[in-house]
Amino acid sequence: VWPLLGQSLLPSFKERDFLMHWVTEPATSHPEMVRITTRASRELRSIPGVRNFGAHIGQAFLADEVVGVNFGENWISVSPDADYDKTLAALDELVEGYPGLYRDLQTYLKERIREVLTGSGEAIVVRIFGPDLDVLRTKAEDVRQAMSGIDGIAELKKELIVEVPHIQVKVRLADALRHGLKPGDVRRASATLMAGEEVGDIFTGGRTHDVHVWTKPKWRHSVDTVRNMLIDTPFGGQVRLQEVADVQVLPTPNVIRREGGSRRIDVQANVKGQDLATVAQEVQRRLDQVDFPLGYRAVLQGEYRELRAAQKSLSLFAVLSAVAIFLLLQLSFRSWRLATLSFLTLPSALVGGVLAANAAGGVVSLGSLVGFLTVLGIAARNGIMMINHFQHLERFEGEKFGLALVLRGARERLTPILMTTGATGLAILPLVIYGDLPGHEIEYPMAVVILGGLVTSTLLNLFVVPALYLRYGAGTVEAEGHPTAPTLAPSPG
Repeated sequence: VWPLLGQSLLPSFKERDFLMHWVTEPATSHPEMVRITTRASRELRSIPGVRNFGAHIGQAFLADEVVGVNFGENWISVSPDADYDKTLAALDELVEGYPGLYRDLQTYLKERIREVLTGSGEAIVVRIFGPDLDVLRTKAEDVRQAMSGIDGIAELKKELIVEVPHIQVKVRLADALRHGLKPGDVRRASATLMAGEEVGDIFTGGRTHDVHVWTKPKWRHSVDTVRNMLIDTPFGGQVRLQEVADVQVLPTPNVIRREGGSRRIDVQANVKGQDLATVAQEVQRRLDQVDFPLGYRAVLQGEYRELRAAQKSLSLFAVLSAVAIFLLLQLSFRSWRLATLSFLTLPSALVGGVLAANAAGGVVSLGSLVGFLTVLGIAARNGIMMINHFQHLERFEGEKFGLALVLRGARERLTPILMTTGATGLAILPLVIYGDLPGHEIEYPMAVVILGGLVTSTLLNLFVVPALYLRYGAGTVEAEGHPTAPTLAPSPG
């Protein structure tokens, strides 16, 4: 069953606050973006269970995100008494009703965690590197087409890096010097006239108001008016911008993405209805079939890369831990044979957890791994106590090695093992029964794995370990120089 289990770094959080990116083509105007967002707001608020809606469009002044007016973020809150799954399905259906927009819908918590871990809000990111932007866009479309037919891929999109009209001011050095202007003077003056510049602050009524120098709108609405803008010269006069610089409208990328000195573009997607590892492996397989020119490459990143990194770290520490566990078992039993016997039986204790995880959805997440470690610890503890008790009976209570010793030891350890199992099982039972609720996304898979693992670990320690000790434990006590204690005969009278 283990190879059939899916893998995921983060569970599906059932948070009731959702974040939705709402991105149109870069050429979309601000009024049109407001119109679309306002219409979506009315439709979203009409869904039963939606408590409120909020949005921001574009970039606030001096904000941390450099985006245009075509970029929006919407926030949707779902009422606590609403049916979560039904409301979420209605939200998804409504969002899908806006074709042509780049949008996604995910919980605020998951989106924030992904951005911190991977730098992107999507689960799967294919990052394409290369020198030429046109080739990057072409290969990004090829990758998007290759990913479009994968089962489980949702909200697939190519990063919006397109050509937009841009006013470019190129200083003519000779003409500028003739008027006493340096190239930096022209660039700073034209930037101030076109975009404005803060020159001071006004403090009134407990608020701070920025003071900006800017031109009137009529001077910024055509290329001809921009060319006729007046720039102050060092001699006290003024000169038109077109007299010292070439002003043209040229195509330029709406955003420049670079990493490690190379241009890049992303193809992004989320995962629904499948586990992350299965979808990502299929993406990697199809990615290997896409031909890239010399100097271009694609790298699979996102949440899946963090999952692989976590798995590698976990595998390394698991090997080191396994060696430490084996040495501790030998130290406890003072027998390499018994240490090997106990060590090799520990994975069998996890069978119940694997079956329980498969029955509860078939995806191993962070909580499931914690559950497996817990079961392994309980099984190791009970196994050590069982074998140590067998040794104690043989060393100090005069029991001869054989079936009677094993049966007596198993009976005497029955109550402590059942008490440990019962107490642990009762403690986590509420999480299994009521665990599939918002806020329990990590504890629920952990509790399921522990409860299933307790069954097999208990059977292992009560039946398998005693039988194996009876088969392979003969002579382990005497071999360590601990003679069996003599049986004391009753004194006369």
